[in-house]
Amino acid sequence: MKIGFLITARLKSTRLPFKILKDLNGKTVVERVIDRAKQIRDISKIVLCTSFNPQDKPLIDLAKKNSVEIFAGEENDVLKRFLGATNVFGLKYFLSITADNPLFSIKYSNLMVERLKKYKHDFIKIEGLPLGTRPYGLKTKALERVCNVKDIKDTEIWGYFFDRPEIFNVGCIKVKGRLKRPDLRLTLDYGEDYELINNVYSNITFRNTLELDKAIAYLDANSEIAKLNQGCIQRDLDRGIKDHIDSIFGGRTKTKFFIEKDKK
Repeated sequence: MKIGFLITARLKSTRLPFKILKDLNGKTVVERVIDRAKQIRDISKIVLCTSFNPQDKPLIDLAKKNSVEIFAGEENDVLKRFLGATNVFGLKYFLSITADNPLFSIKYSNLMVERLKKYKHDFIKIEGLPLGTRPYGLKTKALERVCNVKDIKDTEIWGYFFDRPEIFNVGCIKVKGRLKRPDLRLTLDYGEDYELINNVYSNITFRNTLELDKAIAYLDANSEIAKLNQGCIQRDLDRGIKDHIDSIFGGRTKTKFFIEKDKK
């Protein structure tokens, strides 16, 4: 059972140009993500998934430098890019995170792998972690089914396609304890996000990877740092696109298409 870890990475950001190449205590943001991915157990391949656009070539060189696989595919259709990578590397399941999340949870990524192996989820998510620390898990067959019916080409935000228990076997890991902090924003989209995350990486002592619980404890002890990005707005799909996705699947009920597929 081959499980991969796919890191989506582009250099097209306009709000914070070349954000994933910014420095975090001696390494780029994307290298910090790669280092964390290497700590996850039972992963067959770590793949940096970028595009054919020449602008993204530095990422190909960076993947080689850090001894991970590279896949260059669709620029805007992230789901098609995933599908290409799973086909090339023969992955049955995969976890995914974007390259602008250098504090994603290693602990819950490992738990997610265990759950995929045990329960064979089509889609698995985590509820309760800070924004930017939650990977997602997918079964390649579920990805194929969605790619076969969707007519949307910009799938940078893609969870809404799969978070459908009426169609898919959806798993959810609910966070408890000190890591349950959905109020914190630990992703990288704006200058304020970088100021916060860079401060965390610069002021906490760690060896290879910075533990998420240490980052949270530091922010709790330094409330002025934690407030730096409170005004940043997280992008989401607008209601019209969500309604269109619902219509593709026949609303929030199991469609004839998927019923017939299940029988095969």
